[in-house]
Amino acid sequence: MPELSHDLIKELAKRLNGELCGANEGLSVSRLIYDSRKVVPGSAFFCIPGERTDGNQYVADAIKSGASLIVTEQKQDISSPILIVNDVRQALADFADALYDHPSKNIRLIGVTGTNGKTTTTHLIERILNKAGNRAGLIGTLGFRTPDFSEMQEAKHTTPQAPELQEMLTSMLGSKCSHVTMEVSSHSLALKRVAGCNFAIAILSNITQDHLDFHKTMDHYWRSKRILFESLNESCQPNKLALVNLDDHLANEFLAVCNSSVRKLTYGFSEAADIQVVSHEWREGRNHIKLATPYGEMSFSMRLAGKFNIYNVMAAIGACLHEGISKEQIVQTLTEFDGVPGRFETVSIGAHGEPLCIVDYAHTPDGLENVLRTAAGIRKDGSKLICVFGCGGDRDPSKRPQMGEIAENLADFVFVTSDNPRTENPQEIIAHILTGIKRMKNVEVEADRAKAIKMAVAQAKPGDIVLVAGKGHEDYQLIMNEVFPFDDRIEVRKALESTLGAGRS
Repeated sequence: MPELSHDLIKELAKRLNGELCGANEGLSVSRLIYDSRKVVPGSAFFCIPGERTDGNQYVADAIKSGASLIVTEQKQDISSPILIVNDVRQALADFADALYDHPSKNIRLIGVTGTNGKTTTTHLIERILNKAGNRAGLIGTLGFRTPDFSEMQEAKHTTPQAPELQEMLTSMLGSKCSHVTMEVSSHSLALKRVAGCNFAIAILSNITQDHLDFHKTMDHYWRSKRILFESLNESCQPNKLALVNLDDHLANEFLAVCNSSVRKLTYGFSEAADIQVVSHEWREGRNHIKLATPYGEMSFSMRLAGKFNIYNVMAAIGACLHEGISKEQIVQTLTEFDGVPGRFETVSIGAHGEPLCIVDYAHTPDGLENVLRTAAGIRKDGSKLICVFGCGGDRDPSKRPQMGEIAENLADFVFVTSDNPRTENPQEIIAHILTGIKRMKNVEVEADRAKAIKMAVAQAKPGDIVLVAGKGHEDYQLIMNEVFPFDDRIEVRKALESTLGAGRS
């Protein structure tokens, strides 16, 4: 088990401009803990202010459980060793990086940030790198994995807390990974979970409204994401790259913070982009795309539908070309790529006459608009687009009416339902959504999500499209701080079996 010695703790304290008190030569730390219930002898307990409680309230409990060191921003009247710092989250990140001996120095770490597209982009990069003979790991919303495991391992956050993240990176180094591609959330950047990580590539997908319950303002939101690009300047990695969606209105804000040690590359539909779309067409169930790149033209077809997925693919192509993967290898992988669980995922029981049912994670106004426009673009003449969606509780309420308006304008029929209500009343969340719906024509309200899905599938005719949005890959529903098993894909299959078993031919 790795360990921080007294001398190294003193060095970290100095770097953090901290005040280390009560520490003797025998002090050592082997665990970094921010939940007092998990403290064991040899732990450093970090007093982090949380959403519901403050870690400083549990110092006595941590000492009783054998904490070797207390790290806090507040002076404490205790006899145990204590380190007082200006920023306890920065301290946690620095301690974690040091405890695991700076793993990101020895791996090509690729960070993807943005409102939408992070998951698909990271999965594309992982697949391309591995198919080309590299060993690439993956960390993100769906969990984490190395090339030795095809199944995702569960993770609590899109971007893990600093100790868990550094442990994962160390494990990936042990698995001989050359690269790790990682979703980097705005929360993780604002809360310094990735502080100290040496990124080789930073990618911006887009910036649209999300997480204002945490960030409060869009300015704070996008500036938090920009921290990833600022960190490139300090990274010890060679051959660094900032890869930015030039069509995003904030693109230049992200490019401008990178110094001369960082190569800048853009992508988009704009003629000014380095990687740009020459043509694209959806036909015969595939996206046929031609791109102009600094490495030459690329033409290919893929199963991923929608303009938003073209952006995701361009980002992945830019990163992989930069890492020395040939155009031919990239095209071969894109041609075979089946998609990501819960991202515009088709759900079917293979029955005659069933509608096209799609499950997607879209939970922002921009995300919902993207998937609805994509679904509308692939439906046949005369068919209907039916949308089932809700909004999460204890999250930014201002996006609810926006999503209601988008659904009403782009779908032929809308079922407004519950998502993850958390501690809010589902009916109140639905009421917020309905304020954005002007006509209330072809709109049905059903708070029970399973019933809403069943009603939508039962209403659909052969050739119609049923889009169930908001939860995607999730296999649970959060209601009043309880976790209940719930998977949109399972509910869609049950609805199809129930409906088609009832006599549709």
